[in-house]
Amino acid sequence: MAAGENLRSVTLNDGNSIPRVGLGVYKISPADTERAVGAALAAGYRHIDTAALYGNEREVGRAVAASGLPRDEVFVVTKVWNSDQGYDSTLTAFEASMSRLGLDFLDLYLIHWPLPARGRFVETFRALAHLRDQGRIGSIGVSNFAPEHLEVLIDGTGIVPVVNQIELHPRFNQAELRQVHARLGIATAAWSPLGRGDLLSDPTVTAVARRCGRTPAQVLIRWHLQLGNIVIPKSVHPERIVGNFEVFDFELGTADMAELSSLDDGARLGPDPRTFDYTGR
Repeated sequence: MAAGENLRSVTLNDGNSIPRVGLGVYKISPADTERAVGAALAAGYRHIDTAALYGNEREVGRAVAASGLPRDEVFVVTKVWNSDQGYDSTLTAFEASMSRLGLDFLDLYLIHWPLPARGRFVETFRALAHLRDQGRIGSIGVSNFAPEHLEVLIDGTGIVPVVNQIELHPRFNQAELRQVHARLGIATAAWSPLGRGDLLSDPTVTAVARRCGRTPAQVLIRWHLQLGNIVIPKSVHPERIVGNFEVFDFELGTADMAELSSLDDGARLGPDPRTFDYTGR
């Protein structure tokens, strides 16, 4: 972590600011989503990450509305799904997402996967830029893009995405891609930041947690923050949602950070974006 770096928010390359800790709602059922998002907002979260694929945009929007918070205090992220890539179809997909969310303005819109074999992510990103220029979106970015995809996107549009949301956790710490992001001025956002829960029982993680007097989830989230990542842990349990946000009042030492980073074995939990080509739901 650089000296003076803000652990609570980061300024993106377009000047907008995003909270560093958000609630991810992937694989949270619609029935549980509104309650989980409501608990997160009550606990102090101001960043909610959903996607068209997740099937819970409507419930996210309801929870944001029910919170009573001013709209400009909640940073909402959603994503255009693979089957909707293309300029016109992206514009249509955006309107559908906004209708489900019940919002007039979206803080951040992402391309969910690059699907390089289909070659449509450049025109898809042009549609995002059009919506941003219309004032419908604050910021535009991508998810699961490898360095070569970023290069094609930037060369093709002249726009550097503000964020690349990628699989990232101590067992897959994406050091090379994070260096590319730093060079280009792209913020790194981590999905599956707790390794889908598997890391919570890892002996190295639990040892660091014991030394710090914190939960394994808290030390993992703090590891992300000190690396400079945006992090979106998922939970439906109110006590864990609260606990996952209580990460700003302690610091991991250099040895702790090194121990956690040493777990990297390059093994993905999710698909490889260079070959992933799924368009189903």
